[in-house]
Amino acid sequence: MAPTYRQERGFRLTRMLDAPPEVVWRAWTEPRYLDWFFNPGTRPDHATTVDLRVGGTWRQHMVETAERHYMTGGIYREIVPNRRLVFSWGASGGWPDTDDGNGPQVTVELTPVGERTRMDVALHLPDQLSQAEVEAWLDKGIEPGMAMTIDRLVEKLAAG
Repeated sequence: MAPTYRQERGFRLTRMLDAPPEVVWRAWTEPRYLDWFFNPGTRPDHATTVDLRVGGTWRQHMVETAERHYMTGGIYREIVPNRRLVFSWGASGGWPDTDDGNGPQVTVELTPVGERTRMDVALHLPDQLSQAEVEAWLDKGIEPGMAMTIDRLVEKLAAG
């Protein structure tokens, strides 16, 4: 059974970006602009790939240290160009591992505000998880980790 996300368990991050929605959209959907997602000072061994269609995937090699690296990415669930992107976060055999069907879903919403963009990023955990499982996910530090990642995009766009 496919997971559902009606309980909205997870978190939401909101940022103002110094770029129009079209630029922010490219930063989320085009491999050549996804470098903000990487940990600072790391060099991935594999190219980032994006198949931007519902059911398509994006895959990105994350390097934390020389000893710890993994694939991450997502499976696109909804695509509204320059406005809304929904994906199941993870990669088969990666982190989070999409093979178990209990992974998070991420929604990115872009709202134009003059020449800037309000970006809301929400992470939802599946309804079928127990409260203890939800707490275990959140205890992994995904909210502060995602906040640091999102802040790299804010900084990149502020620098031009």
